[in-house]
Amino acid sequence: MLLEILENNIDSRLIKQAVEILKDGGILIFPTDTVYALGCDLRNKKALNNLAQMKGERLNKVNFSIICHDLSHLSDYVRQIDRPTFKLLKQNLPGPFTFILNANNDVPRMFDSKKKEIGIRIPNNKIALALVEALGNPIAATSLHNEEDEIMDYFVDPYQIFERYTDNPFVKMIIDGGHGRLEGSTVVNCTQDEFEIVRQGLGELEL
Repeated sequence: MLLEILENNIDSRLIKQAVEILKDGGILIFPTDTVYALGCDLRNKKALNNLAQMKGERLNKVNFSIICHDLSHLSDYVRQIDRPTFKLLKQNLPGPFTFILNANNDVPRMFDSKKKEIGIRIPNNKIALALVEALGNPIAATSLHNEEDEIMDYFVDPYQIFERYTDNPFVKMIIDGGHGRLEGSTVVNCTQDEFEIVRQGLGELEL
């Protein structure tokens, strides 16, 4: 199913329709402020396993980021962060960044792993944020492309995405939110004493 949602004129009924799919364990393809993403309900273990399978990994091996609506729910997933780290997040979010933070004890249980870190995203995209807000908890997400892939047009054009994934049994909806970008997010490791840019993407970090 291809569903068009206008970022500057979001129809809450369409968001609700997409969220029902998430709650039912379905996987969405949706826009962010960088490339299009695959995502599912973070609280649905079956959906998480399906998402991992789509990436060719086991759940305990795959690295998903979690998309939050704002910073208020960070404590549900990460250990207490210090003031400089909070200031960094506050200055750069919402935006095209993935911040790697120290995970709390709940995260390993979600992913059947020994994960000690988790990537946090708050994209500057009204559609993605509306989905998370309506769902009531974060979305587990991963870029549509694999890290080793060059980002081609078929990763950013909603109609080409639809053609590629229309027969995928796990993808229940593709949200057309306009043309995506050809750059991924900037990944910043905040688990050590010094902040480290692991991958330079679209975001220019403000320190």
